[in-house]
This record gives sequence, structure tokens and C-alpha cells, in this order.
Amino acid sequence: MPIINHVASLHEEITGWRRDLHENPELLYDVHRTAAMVADKLKAFGCDEVVTGVGRTGVVGVIRGKSGKSGKVIGLRADMDALPIEEITGLPYASKVKGKMHACGHDGHTAMLLGAAKYLAESRNFDGTAVVIFQPAEEGGAGGKAMVDDGMMDRWGIQEVYGMHNAPGMPVGTFATRKGALLAASDFFSIDIEGKGSHAAEPHKGVDTLVVGANILLALQTIVARNLDPLKSGVVTVGAFNGGHANNVIPQHVKMLGTVRTLLPEVRDLLEKRVIETAQGIAAAYGAVAKVDYRRSYPVTVNHGRETDFAVSVAAEIAGRDKVEPDVTPIMGGEDFSFMLEARPGNMI
Repeated sequence: MPIINHVASLHEEITGWRRDLHENPELLYDVHRTAAMVADKLKAFGCDEVVTGVGRTGVVGVIRGKSGKSGKVIGLRADMDALPIEEITGLPYASKVKGKMHACGHDGHTAMLLGAAKYLAESRNFDGTAVVIFQPAEEGGAGGKAMVDDGMMDRWGIQEVYGMHNAPGMPVGTFATRKGALLAASDFFSIDIEGKGSHAAEPHKGVDTLVVGANILLALQTIVARNLDPLKSGVVTVGAFNGGHANNVIPQHVKMLGTVRTLLPEVRDLLEKRVIETAQGIAAAYGAVAKVDYRRSYPVTVNHGRETDFAVSVAAEIAGRDKVEPDVTPIMGGEDFSFMLEARPGNMI
């Protein structure tokens, strides 16, 4: 199936939208400019319904096909938010906002779905209803969950939902997906270690929180290696270790921040248990106290079987069967499209 000529003719316009979004990135739920742009364009395209403020700042557009005999209602989702990263690419359309950048490609996702919406609204050459979903706060704010909790699926009678994410490491013109777990559950923890501060020359008079923290950090790395079945996947990573301000003082307090990634519920339970036990046990052994705040965030992104087969067949029609990987290795990154896939069957590709 070659690319529809009219869709191909939209390429320059869609590129322009993408670059405008790239120049003006917004974070989490504070996507007011982006959401307004999306809503204005959906209205200009002639969508049957355009609703803003879904899940705080999400936008939903409804496009009805020429025929409604099937009664099918399909949701198509894109995310709108950027990341708190300083852009140093030097591109002519680089971010104009200090400390913010579309470094994960959500500007591209939004532009692509706008292009699809324009074509669908103009042609109406389908049976059923397409619901285009533009969500905020994918990057850590659970905007997908907020839209589901706001009643989006029931309000518009969405029966299946599909999402697409760019993958810079893949060749242009290729697709990859899989049935079951595609992306990991992402959890986060902080460990506050309380010891006893002292002068560096008299360590015996204190409880050295840096030593305690260092041993906890190293021990955490043995959880996957020595507690987890080698045929199962898990990641425990400490990303921040903060404590002390002087070269001759043993600090009383140290704080560590980290993340855990898993693909199976039983592994998620095991790693949470062991992170807490390891931190608290090692701290106690040194005479310190470790308080662990463990927070479960996004669940595993689980693709449904029939919908994945359908997505693979469509991708193969467009790109050729040899350009589609239907059983790609899971990725340990997280994605809050998982909440939509918990609410309705569907696929991320």
C-alpha cells in the first residue's frame, strides 16, 4: 500500500508544525500553548467535536467517517510535553525556552497525529469514528492516567486505542512492536540515611552516613544479580547520592535517589521488597537508620494480541513485511500509554 498522495502532500505543513512545537516546548501539564494550537487546528480541520481540559490539559478530537455501520470507535494517541533539558543542537528551530526541550520526540508525535486528523477530517473515507487523543504530562506526570480517570474512554465510547513512538535507533521507514510487555514498569525510591555527624579526624565518635550509603549503593546492585531469576528482567539504578559539604566533616544525613524497572508483577514485588530490606538492614548494621520512600509509577506497557496483529499488518502494508519487527525485545524504559492499554485493548508501535 503506497503512501496516499494527499497525505504525502501534507509533509511540508506537518514538518512546519513539528518545528513550531520544537521551538516552544512545555512541561508536564503546563502545555497550554501546545494544547491551544492542537485544539485550534482540530477545529479548523472540521472535527465533529473538539474538547479541551480532558485530564487537566489534554485535548480530544472526534472525527466521524462517512459510514457508521460498524459502530467502531478507535482512539489514536499522541503526547505533547517536553523534557527539562537544555538544547545545544544549534538547529535553526532549536528550543527558544531555556531549560526545556523536545528531546523525546513528542513534538513529532503531536505533529503526526495532527496530520492524520487533517486527512481523516477531510476525506472521511472510513467506517466508524476516530478519536484523536493529545495528552499532557507523559514525562513523569501520568497524564495518560489523568485522561482515563477523567472518563475519556467511556465518554467517547473508545473501544481500542493505539499509540506510536519514534525510535531514533531504528532505520527510517521501519516499525517494531510485540505482543505482551513492550515497556517496563517504572518505580522510584528515595533513601534517607540518618547517622551521627562528627569531625573527620574522629570518625569513631560518629556514624558515617557516606560509608553506609556507599555500602547500600553497592548492595542494591546485587539484588538483580543474586535475588532475581536470571531468565527474568529487572533494573535497579541509583541516580543521585547527596551528602556532606566539607572535606573534614562526616555528615549526619545522606540522601539517595533511584529507579527500578521491571516487566513482571512478581519481579516488581520482589525488587521493591529487597530494595527496602537491603537499605534498612545495612543501615542498621552500621548503627544508622534508613527511611525508604518507594513509589510505584507507570505500570508495564502491555500490548494486546489481536490489536498487535492488526498493527503489524497495517505497518507491513505501508512499509513492507521485511521492514516490520513483530517481536522486538522489550525496552526497560517506561511509558504512561500503559494506563490507556489497561483501560482498553490496543497497541503501541
